[in-house]
Order: sequence, then C-alpha cells, then structure tokens
Amino acid sequence: MRGPHNIWRLIRTGATFERTGAMGVALEAMDAPRPLRVAARVLGWPFKWLGHKGDPAQPPVTRALTALGPAYIKFGQILSTRPDVVGPELAQQLMVLQDKLPPFPRADAMRVVEAELGQPVEAMFSDFSEPVAAASIAQVHKAKRVEDGREVAVKVLRPGIERAFSRDIDAFYFAASMIEALSPASRRLRPRDVIAHFEGVVAGELDMRLETSAASEFAENTEGDEGFIVPRPFWPLSARHVMTLEWAEGIPLNDLAAIDAAGHDRVALGERVLSLFLRHALRDGLFHADMHQGNLKVAPGGEIIALDFGIMGRIDEYTRRVYAEILMGFIRKDYKRVAEVHFEAGYVPADRDVDEFARALRAVGEPIFGMDATHISMARLLSYLFEVTERFGMETRTELILLQRTMVVVEGVARSLHPNINIWQAARPVVEDYVKRNVGPAALLHDLKETARVAIRFGPRLPALLERALIGQATPPPPRPAGNPLWRRLTWAALGAATALAVVALLDGF
Repeated sequence: MRGPHNIWRLIRTGATFERTGAMGVALEAMDAPRPLRVAARVLGWPFKWLGHKGDPAQPPVTRALTALGPAYIKFGQILSTRPDVVGPELAQQLMVLQDKLPPFPRADAMRVVEAELGQPVEAMFSDFSEPVAAASIAQVHKAKRVEDGREVAVKVLRPGIERAFSRDIDAFYFAASMIEALSPASRRLRPRDVIAHFEGVVAGELDMRLETSAASEFAENTEGDEGFIVPRPFWPLSARHVMTLEWAEGIPLNDLAAIDAAGHDRVALGERVLSLFLRHALRDGLFHADMHQGNLKVAPGGEIIALDFGIMGRIDEYTRRVYAEILMGFIRKDYKRVAEVHFEAGYVPADRDVDEFARALRAVGEPIFGMDATHISMARLLSYLFEVTERFGMETRTELILLQRTMVVVEGVARSLHPNINIWQAARPVVEDYVKRNVGPAALLHDLKETARVAIRFGPRLPALLERALIGQATPPPPRPAGNPLWRRLTWAALGAATALAVVALLDGF
C-alpha cells in the first residue's frame, strides 16, 4: 500500500536526516532541484526533534542511515553502486556503511533452524555456537555436522526482518514517486527503477535458497582458480531462512598486522584480488558484487577466501565484450575506439557526434594517465566518465554501474594491501586475454554457430512467427484505454507534495 500513510515514515526519515546534518549533504550531492529541496526540508525540519540522533562520530549521511535501521543501511549500500544518482563523493562515503547490528539470541536462531530443516538442532549439529557475526539481515553461528564432524557456518535470517523490509520498501516507492512528481528531470535516473533494483537485491538476501544457489554456482565457476576459495554450501542443511556452508578459517583482509605476521605476500594478494574479480566478471559473467575487506579472508596457505554471496553481479556475454573493449581502449589510450564501442552498444544516442565524444573521453583519460602509474585511480576515471556520459545523454545501465562500482571497491581493497599497485598493469593481462578469446574471428565463428543452433531449434516455428509479425504490421493497433495508470500511482504523491508546498507558503508568510 503505497498511499499517504507513508508520509509519516518519510517525516521520520526527514527528521533524522535533519537532526544528523545529512539532509543538506544528500540534497547537494544529488543536485536536487528547488521543489524537491523544499519538500524534503518541510518533511524534516519542523519535526527535527523526532529524528534519531545517531552516532556523531560517523559522517552525516552514514550516521542517518545507520540510525534509521537495517533497510536504510542496506539501501545506502545499494546507493553506493549508483554514483550517477548520489554523486561520486557520497557514493564513496556509502561504501563504508557497516552492516552490523547486535545479535539476536542463540535460542531464537536454533528455533529458526529447527523449523526450517524439520529436525532438532542436536540431530544435525553436535555443536552450535553463540553468534560469531551479526548483520542487518542475518547472523552466523559456527557448528559441527553430526554426520562427519565437519565444521560449518550456519547463517540464520533475523526473525521478523522480512516484514520490516517490506514496510520500508513500501515507503521508498512512495518517496520515489514524490521525487518524480516534483522533479521531472530526475526521471532520467529512474528513481522507481532504483527502488525496484534495491527490492530485487534484498529479495535475494531474504531468501537463503537464492544465496545458497549463488554460492554453489560461484564455487563451481571458480573451482580451478588458483589461490581462491569459495566455501561450498550444504543443500540438505539449507532452506529459505537458513544457509549452511563449509567453515573457512582465515585472517580478515583488513587485519594487515596479522597478515604480515603470518608471512603472506601483500603485493601478490593485492594483485590477485584485482585480477580475480576481472576474471570472474569477464570470463563467467558472475562476480561477487560486495568484495570489501569484511567479506574476504586469507587462508593459512595464502588463498583468498570469499564470503557472503547475498549481492552477486551478472552481466550477459555481449555486455562483457563491451566492457572489456572499453577497458582495453582506455588501457591503450584508443579513445576513438572507446567512443565507437559506446555508440555500437547503444549506450550513447546515435544522433550525437562520435568524434566529439572521443575528444571528451580523451579529456577524461589523459590527465589520469599522465600521473605516475602507481597513482592512477579507477575511482577517479569512473567519476569523470559518469560526468561525460551524462552530458552525452547516456541512460543508466544498472548492471554496468554495479560492475564499475565493484571495480572501485576492489581497487580500494588492492591498494590497502599494496598501496603502490599499478592498477592497469594488474588488469591488462586479464582484459587482453579475454579480448583475444572473445573479440575477433574466433568470437565471430562462435556467434555464427550459436545463431545457427538457435535457428535450428526454432526452425519449425519460424513460418508462424513470421506470419504473425507480418499480420501485426498490417493491422492497426487497438485504441489505447482512457486514463493514465501512472497518474493513479502518483495521485497521493502529488497531494503530499502539494501539502508540503502549502506549509512552505504559510511559513514564508510569517
């Protein structure tokens, strides 16, 4: 129910943003138009005293989202993947949002496990520890399987979290409708699509079966990757609210002192993190989209262990080729080819000038490549690239932005291990190998074979499909129904906005 009852939730949100000082920061970062700024301030300023105080040690927006609870924390993490929406600087701040909450009782977790798996905990696990890690959606317990004594990690969904997220997502949709109503220019960024993307990500995390599936697929894809470990899931001990994985012992990747004390080569680890991410994205089209230090460990043998598969990125084969060619073009400083790839992929409208776009890309790349190689920043490159593509009318592509955001996070992880890492030197072999295998004559032959295979499979249906298409072209379309469905969805949003603006007018009159 995305009606006016959500106004109270927005007021509480606005009040918290005002009290923590986050309102001005957020509006400025998003370059919000005046009507939206006025409505946001009206929903927050008069009720500032109702807002949560938050932790003063945190940056304003991070402080506000953390104070507002799990759904807002998770939403902030998703917004960190959208610098086109919140701006590069705020996106960087949101990347460090800590998804940690106090644990819920071990007894409650055991009840969830028993209800989901249909057996007493003692029949499945000979030992079941207190929580070893707790986040907004779930927490982890260390256990031992009765069957063979193997140590496992049991991840249990936080009780009541599905209902809480559903309520907050409803308010987010209402807010997105208000933003679109008050700021037509914001529709290019598709606010409701942003919320829909967030809802899809959260749906995947709230159903442990989907995360178990992602972990299983990721483990299979990376089985042959040297120096990389993905704990395998146990399907019989996993369900909608429970996931059981192999226990992976290791040093957290942010504990540099412990890594050094164990004798691990930080230079090699930094380069491996970067090359593994690119290999997974380009080779498999499935990559870990939350590769911060908290989700990575170093095993005793020096392997990198990946954890937490709630947010995974997927890109199709065509997009992989586009991304690889863009990266390769920048690596080779072939800005004309980078521009052509954007046009060929339909990312930039065809009525724009490709040579002008290439010149703009040169203005992005040359200042960065003129720096010392060890200081070249993927984050800075992507920040400038967003500005240029927006100026040339490129529409938002969620899957590509998620890939680029993860690249920025991985760069940060690699630099924390090896501050003087040459990003391009580490990336180049992986990208070149992919381009060699997937762009050119070999790729053309593969595409022709795939096209022939599809044509053969649908051969018996092709005449009927062609006939229907021709009849459809010759038949005039039916009249469109009266009324605008979008208007129905935005009615209450418009009323809320009108109320807010009326209050502003009254305040100005005093």
